[in-house]
Amino acid sequence: MKNNTFEELGDVILQAEKILLFPHVNPDGDALGSSAALCRALRKMGKSCYVLIEDKMPANLAFLDRGYFTEDQQIVGRPDLSVCIDCGDEGRFAKRKERFRSAPVTMCIDHHQTTEYYCDFNYVDSKAAACGELIYRLLRVMGAEIDKEIGEAIFTAITTDTGNFQYANTTKESHEIVASLYEAGIDTAGVSVALYENVRLEKMRIKNRVLETMSTICEGRGVIAYVTQDMLKETGALMEETEGIVQELRSIQGVEIAALIKESKSREIRVSLRAKYSADVAAIASAFGGGGHTRAAGCTLHCSLTEAFDILKEKITESLTETDD
Repeated sequence: MKNNTFEELGDVILQAEKILLFPHVNPDGDALGSSAALCRALRKMGKSCYVLIEDKMPANLAFLDRGYFTEDQQIVGRPDLSVCIDCGDEGRFAKRKERFRSAPVTMCIDHHQTTEYYCDFNYVDSKAAACGELIYRLLRVMGAEIDKEIGEAIFTAITTDTGNFQYANTTKESHEIVASLYEAGIDTAGVSVALYENVRLEKMRIKNRVLETMSTICEGRGVIAYVTQDMLKETGALMEETEGIVQELRSIQGVEIAALIKESKSREIRVSLRAKYSADVAAIASAFGGGGHTRAAGCTLHCSLTEAFDILKEKITESLTETDD
């Protein structure tokens, strides 16, 4: 199945009056920034639109919410259109899947290479650095005005998913889109302070505790660390405040694959994976029903933390050995 065009997506959106947007579980800056930008644009067009979430918004992304985000599954009644954003499959919003399917028309806008077409209308581009780039292109085709608020939401999406334009997924188009957003009067410095310099002391404490758990494998080419619920209680930190730690693990000299194991609850382990140069962590994640990008992926394991560590150690070792070959 091939992509629809942005023109086709735009026509479908314009015909709908009540629209629900669905970012993935544990949403990041790209999922929330993309959703906020599209929600703002659709409301300016006179649509009744909300972003349906199931997690508390990370503190550094709360500035995006100007009445757009809700956990109320009954909001807007029966939607005309459901749009999933930055979601490779319905498992990425499992608790909201029934609500998603309550709309007569569904749409997917995503940039994960593991995405399968599961909606009535789809636009998936794994070459896009962030879903925010796709939202920008869609709004341009629809002729929507990109104001300061929309621009800052799109900037948030792109800067966070490119590691502040440091990751290998950053492209010429990433920079060109952000350059065009300056015309809308965006305050990149202000957004950057909110994103990167708005850290609670508890976040620093949990990062230190996580780094103490590091184990290296394959002569330092792989590194695994973990965070438990007890560690969160000890530090007063929230699980979402461990975001970014896996990137720091990857930054260690000589490391090709980094993994952060997160104890969500008893026998539910969420795993974040990152690669630096040539390894494919999406393949590792896919082996366990997860997915993502070649250099950034994730999955969920239903086992103990110790078992998860052993499973990942074996799989990472296997991946690094294949890379050598």
